[in-house]
Amino acid sequence: MPILMRRWKNGLACAALILAGTGHAGDLVVVMAAGAQPLSKERVAGVFVGRTMDLKPIDLPDANPARRDFYRKATDRDLAQIRAVWARITFTGLGQLPKQLADDKAVKLAVAADKTAIGYIDKADLDSSVTVVLELD
Repeated sequence: MPILMRRWKNGLACAALILAGTGHAGDLVVVMAAGAQPLSKERVAGVFVGRTMDLKPIDLPDANPARRDFYRKATDRDLAQIRAVWARITFTGLGQLPKQLADDKAVKLAVAADKTAIGYIDKADLDSSVTVVLELD
């Protein structure tokens, strides 16, 4: 095999590996404390873009790929748009940024302990401590 062909194949394989690691493989679910009622996508989006303040949104860190996927699926917005929305809300004093927790386990613990908290986790991490209020495809 010519050297250019080998380099091209190796480069293609490396690119595929890099791209595979940038997405979030699992299905995301929006969770609240045990016994919570289902919510619409519009209601969840309203909470996470600051339109309604009756629930406390819990976020994952910026670096977590699930965060990007969640906002794209739940609000049809990217992270830059979400940051702009929250910058306006916090600047005008109308609200505070969602609390950020390190991982799915921390989100589950926070949501299970507070009936007004709402968060998102990988479906594979579900247990009986929380209730799914919305599944995101």
